[in-house]
Amino acid sequence: MLKRAVKRQVARDFYPFVEKDAEAEGTDAAPQLDQVRYPARIAVYDDAAAAPRVVIVDPADVRTYLEEVTATVNRLSHEQGGSIPFMVIREIVENLIHAYFISPTVTILDHGNTIRFSDQGPGIKEKSLALEYGTTSATEEMKRYIRGVGSGLPYAQQYMVDKGGSLEIEDNLGGGTVVTISTHPMSQAREMSRPTPCAAEQPVEPMPRATVVAAPSAPTPTFELSERGQLAVDYLLEHDLAGPTDLVRACGYSAPTWSRELSRLVSAGLVRKVGQKYQLTPVGRSLA
Repeated sequence: MLKRAVKRQVARDFYPFVEKDAEAEGTDAAPQLDQVRYPARIAVYDDAAAAPRVVIVDPADVRTYLEEVTATVNRLSHEQGGSIPFMVIREIVENLIHAYFISPTVTILDHGNTIRFSDQGPGIKEKSLALEYGTTSATEEMKRYIRGVGSGLPYAQQYMVDKGGSLEIEDNLGGGTVVTISTHPMSQAREMSRPTPCAAEQPVEPMPRATVVAAPSAPTPTFELSERGQLAVDYLLEHDLAGPTDLVRACGYSAPTWSRELSRLVSAGLVRKVGQKYQLTPVGRSLA
């Protein structure tokens, strides 16, 4: 009984206006978004070079689910030594309601100081607007569980930036959204999202950018090999065939980022497409 009373008090503290409305209207007025269908998977990288341990939060009613996912991510990130506060984590977890909690995954990296929240929902088309106060896509149904006034992501971003960190919104593979919060600037946070080195078991010195002559069929005469391009070339040299998903798993970043990078390499004549994968051309292999 005491545990149930504590949970109800927590709910009132987080959603005081929602609790009052629900009690006043009764169960007959319960919204359709009353039960989460998907478990939340939380991957904790204790060691960046090892596979993560995975903690699962089972589906429940929306309010219980929000509270349990927030509390679990907060506990696991702080156990790793992270310093991202509970309230920031809660704002990002609540944002999953816009994706109707479809396949949520939380990845805890960098000793708890970089956390990625991903889903397979409808995604966010206007990402810049999502970071402006007062802009929201919350329906009346959703506002029974969250404030829904367009303050969550802007508040989280402002807090992280004020503390020297960052918040980034990206498209997820196959649809949906990825939100990354980190105590580091955005460029460093992206590096933290690369759990294993690419094309080698041991860390290697970053290779300088190089300018190479493109193959005769390439549309441009020269091509500047970026750091990501070098990672892709090195990976293909070792594994022969790879796609964007393989590069995400090995090197981090996002699938759209690798798709663009591979397209650039194809245009330069360094890589060719084989089915759904990519392979180095003789020119690309000689460069590598």
